[in-house]
Amino acid sequence: MARRWTPQRFVMLRRVRVVICVTTVTLASVLAFGVGARKTVALTVNGETTTVTTYAMSVDRLLQEQQVKVKTHDLVESTSSGTLQNHSVVTVRSAYQTTVTIDGQEVPFWTVATSADQLLGFFEANEAEASKITVNIDNVYNKLTGGLVINQNGPVTVIADGKSSVSPNGKLPAASILDSKGIILNKEDRVSVEKDNGETILRVQRVTHDEQTRTKTVPHGTQTIIDASLQPGEAVVRQEGEDGEIQQTYDVTYVDGVEESEKLINEVTTKIAIDQIIAVGPEKTESSDADNADNGQADSGSNDSDSSKSDKKDESDKKDSDSTDKKNDSSEKNDSSEKNDSTSTPTTEPTQTPTPTPTPTQQQQQTQTTTNPSDGCRLYHPSAAQAQTYAAGAAAQYGWTGQHWTNLVKLWNRESSWLWYSENASSGAYGIPQSLPGSKMASFGANWRDDAAVQIDWGLNYIAQRYGNPTKAWEHSEQYGWY
Repeated sequence: MARRWTPQRFVMLRRVRVVICVTTVTLASVLAFGVGARKTVALTVNGETTTVTTYAMSVDRLLQEQQVKVKTHDLVESTSSGTLQNHSVVTVRSAYQTTVTIDGQEVPFWTVATSADQLLGFFEANEAEASKITVNIDNVYNKLTGGLVINQNGPVTVIADGKSSVSPNGKLPAASILDSKGIILNKEDRVSVEKDNGETILRVQRVTHDEQTRTKTVPHGTQTIIDASLQPGEAVVRQEGEDGEIQQTYDVTYVDGVEESEKLINEVTTKIAIDQIIAVGPEKTESSDADNADNGQADSGSNDSDSSKSDKKDESDKKDSDSTDKKNDSSEKNDSSEKNDSTSTPTTEPTQTPTPTPTPTQQQQQTQTTTNPSDGCRLYHPSAAQAQTYAAGAAAQYGWTGQHWTNLVKLWNRESSWLWYSENASSGAYGIPQSLPGSKMASFGANWRDDAAVQIDWGLNYIAQRYGNPTKAWEHSEQYGWY
């Protein structure tokens, strides 16, 4: 017997159909999402490439999954900006610090260059009138043998000990090139790489020291004493003065035979200076002149009557008492100094008491030295031109040359005129990139307020993370007036 078609059965069947449809759609969605979220990515870390499968949605998440640690100055690039996509290529380049010379100033520089020639090329790429940049390789054991090749694309000219030679294989570390030339480095010798008219030069500068002894003359002083046996205004030399001598020893530093600097390491007094002593007669005192004048007046009055003599005598006694009071005042001053110091030579000890004053001065100098604001700074208070030269090399490492570099120059000209101390009075934005607040730049260095290298490194990273390149940052600034 067939089942009866009832409204209740109809509703139940309809519900079953809905559940089946929802389940099917859900499963299809999950399957589609899984297939779509699963990505195959090429990950290159310092030249080593691996193919990885991941469900990560961002580059940061991918690097966390692969346990790739990224430090502050490392460069991370991706062919897909923002969300990680299938078949993306992610490149990580670890940075290391070397030293470059910009307009004669040595500047520590973070770089990802694989060769000294490439590093020099970073600066040349964005400098129409490029300053002469020199890469300094001071640490012989770490940097000479650390795999940093000199020239990837050609030969290297080696200059050392006044001789020049060519190494045809520039794809070698400096240590290997120098060994092939039989050049042995001493501990303080300097090795640098520079370019001159397209020629890559590996230069060795010999550093030597020499002790020099010099005699310094110490001029004698002059003392003046009062001799009561001499007439007023009369002067006699009691002792001839003689200059003293100090023997000083200097450590002199020579670079390729040319004196560069010197440092005082020792000094000994070989002859004590003898002061010249001059005796002079006492000067005429005003009290004696006054007494003589009083005596004259008394003598003139001696012809008066006896009654007036006593009055004149009283006036003379009064003047004598005034003179005595002056002498007493002088003696009281001496007595007060004797009360303050019970020694028999009060004239010498007051001059000796200020002698400890040089010690605080020395302490102040030491304090100023230890708190020098330039300590720890890589590019301390540079000119706008020096800041741009540094930024030219740093920006080229991101691939920002040509129009990207031109737009970066315009952007930071508008923001700060490339002045490290630029500060917006209304907002408080600070530095060359106008970080708001300025303390954000502390992630790249504690001396962000004075170090232009910290400001530039942070600013380039900020542009890379938020806009991708300076051109997009400039377009945003043109549209909204800020970036």
